Amino acid sequence: MVGEWGVNPQRLMTLLARERSEHHRRNPRALALADAPHLLGGVPMTWMNKWYGGFPLILDQAHGNRVRTIDGHEYLDLALGDTGAMAGHSPAPVVAAVLERFGTRGGATTMLPTEDAAPVAAELAHRFGLPRWSFTLTATDANRWALRIARHLTGRQRILAFAYGYHGSVDETLVIAGSAGRTLSRPGNVGAPNPVDATTRVAEFNDEQSVLAALRHGDIACIITEPALTNIGIVLPEPGFLEFLRAEATAHGALLLIDETHTISAGPGGATAAWGLQPDIVTIGKAIGGGIPAGAYGLSADLAERILGSGDADLVDVGGVGGTLAGNALSVAAMRATLTQVLTDEAFTGMIACADQFTAGVAETLARTGVPWSITQLGARAEYRFTHPAPRTGTAAALAGDDGLDEYLHLFMANRGVLMTPFHNMALMCPATTLADVAVHTRLFADAVADLIGTHPTSPG
Repeated sequence: MVGEWGVNPQRLMTLLARERSEHHRRNPRALALADAPHLLGGVPMTWMNKWYGGFPLILDQAHGNRVRTIDGHEYLDLALGDTGAMAGHSPAPVVAAVLERFGTRGGATTMLPTEDAAPVAAELAHRFGLPRWSFTLTATDANRWALRIARHLTGRQRILAFAYGYHGSVDETLVIAGSAGRTLSRPGNVGAPNPVDATTRVAEFNDEQSVLAALRHGDIACIITEPALTNIGIVLPEPGFLEFLRAEATAHGALLLIDETHTISAGPGGATAAWGLQPDIVTIGKAIGGGIPAGAYGLSADLAERILGSGDADLVDVGGVGGTLAGNALSVAAMRATLTQVLTDEAFTGMIACADQFTAGVAETLARTGVPWSITQLGARAEYRFTHPAPRTGTAAALAGDDGLDEYLHLFMANRGVLMTPFHNMALMCPATTLADVAVHTRLFADAVADLIGTHPTSPG
């Protein structure tokens, strides 16, 4: 019997049980350390429980695009810290900058600026086209602070966010669309401070009418969006949609915020530069620090002048747009090294070429086997989804998810030495990734699909 995603459900459960058993067999030390009694959820950060198999692998060391665990296994890493290690693990220029700053010169956190700060801001301005930048520790903070500025300058309280968009843990953006355009909280959201429909109007990505319906209320301070959805599979914008957002934001007195945290995979200046976008605000994090916590938001010249000239906006003390560790010397040194020496134009050329080959390999297997899935690429990032054609909205992408298939594919790869991002099987290329690495995934993906449809020589009967 073929199920909804072109797979026999009973066969999937058999294969999944095999891969879970192998995960336990291969990783006895990680299993023994699972559920540490004094860690909430048994892990340092509860998100780490997203790794499949009942417990996460435990890191020993990582360099370039290779990870080694305490159980002695080395992995080709296509997860790369869910974009946080897009520069690769411990790239040499970042290591040198961090050691020099923290060891030789000292002073990681002094609340004093360093001479690295202005070059980092200049590089971000060059890449993304916005002239004024401020630093944070995470993209979540960058989004929170940018939204506060947007509300202050427009005098409006609501934002417009897209169903299943990714903006970290910003309260206003953890939304999905209900019937008749109702704004609903994402299932499982914890302790939201306000009913989400009091802060947010929701729209569907690529759905112009839903955007207009939200904007017509006249209370939207800011449209916040990724230029392509990235955390529910990859949902690319349809032709003209992002230009439509720019025009309608202006027409309705709202600002446009583009979150490039994941979509920097599109190129050195993210989708903003690659696609010629014109946002009022850009936010970014994760990748720009080369593995050291870092984030930033950029403002247009007009917004920067208005917020700095606003007599009732206290950006220095109680305004809620700063933090003691933001812009610290260590993070800024790491950003400077990452942006100027690691995630260069040349590096992106190689990374995107690898992603092209990754996408072609998956597409060939899907075409040859007839499995009704899709593969979508965004620069150096690619992801498969269990439907064809690829979804055009976040809600459609969510409906095309399958926990069992995600876990099977993830464990199949991990048990054979390849790490994919947990829970949505995203693959990301870094400067250390090679075409030979991609070929390993292509072969394993073909084997995994062959097992699912019963054509692999070792498939269970």
